[in-house]
Amino acid sequence: MTFRALTIATLLASPALAEPEVTLRFQHFVNPNSANPTHFMQPWADAIEAQSDGRIAVEIFPFMQLGGSAVNMYDLIADGAVDGGWIIPGYQPGRFPEAEALELPFMVTKSAEAASLAAWDFTQTHLMDDFADIHVIAAHMHGPGLVHLKGDAPETVADFRGLNLRGPSRPATLLLNAMGANPVGMPVPAFPEALSRGVLDGGVITWEQAPSLKLDELTDSHTDVAGEKSLYNLYFLWAMNRDVYDGLAPDLRAVIDANSGAMASAWAGRAHDTGDAEGRAVIEASGNEIAVLSGGVTAEIVTLGEAVTSDWIAEMNAKGFDGATLVRDAQAAVEAHRVE
Repeated sequence: MTFRALTIATLLASPALAEPEVTLRFQHFVNPNSANPTHFMQPWADAIEAQSDGRIAVEIFPFMQLGGSAVNMYDLIADGAVDGGWIIPGYQPGRFPEAEALELPFMVTKSAEAASLAAWDFTQTHLMDDFADIHVIAAHMHGPGLVHLKGDAPETVADFRGLNLRGPSRPATLLLNAMGANPVGMPVPAFPEALSRGVLDGGVITWEQAPSLKLDELTDSHTDVAGEKSLYNLYFLWAMNRDVYDGLAPDLRAVIDANSGAMASAWAGRAHDTGDAEGRAVIEASGNEIAVLSGGVTAEIVTLGEAVTSDWIAEMNAKGFDGATLVRDAQAAVEAHRVE
């Protein structure tokens, strides 16, 4: 055999070029160039492939290319329509009520990594039974949610009255309602079109999602609250079909496990922190107004948020849950991972 032929034969036999034993198809609903797909999902997939010596291939499909909608991602994974993907439990209001504790107003800090570690802890304590029909890889939060508006930045609580604002979750819409706005529950993909058609005056979402949603063009101002806590936040799962996970060879399950849990949750949170810095830079370059509400106005909104939380506790109690314990445990998890 010639040297060239020997080299080709060696390359063809190498593990890197071998056919994978398992191909996992994961799906999400956002731009593949946005923060989580870029800084978490794809690197996670690459790590799985590398650490399995190519025996597992992970294909990631953006924009719900495999079918269904962002709202029903949990069921798509549980039913095996896809092998795994990104879930926002809050897109199905009332189905996973305990998870809302993490999304209550001013619950988590503005570090997505720290908030995600808290989310993982809280998930292990309270939510694994709720998610028993899927295999949870990570539970995480995004960065701080801001108010993005057509027109000038609000300066008082009264400036929110009558505005039609997109909200991503039930707790977020409850707070917007308490602030006098008209909240409209809406998944991320529908937000830009609603803005461009004039259905909305604005909405709440993170810095990192702003450029991919063209909020530098569709809105004029971007406003955060004062202090270390987020106005609102959103809870996510990165998960896979339980039967698919259970059906992997033990050593391949171990590869998934090595890239799961607190480390993967923190990894996903860091992706959002990175994306927030990148997204804010794009908005700053656009020349749009960037503002922070005063400490006094923020305190007024915190008070409104406390009333939302009190009402939520009472609602949960009426449903047979211990609402106060859920809030207390969420707060304790956040405190345990506070960044000094």
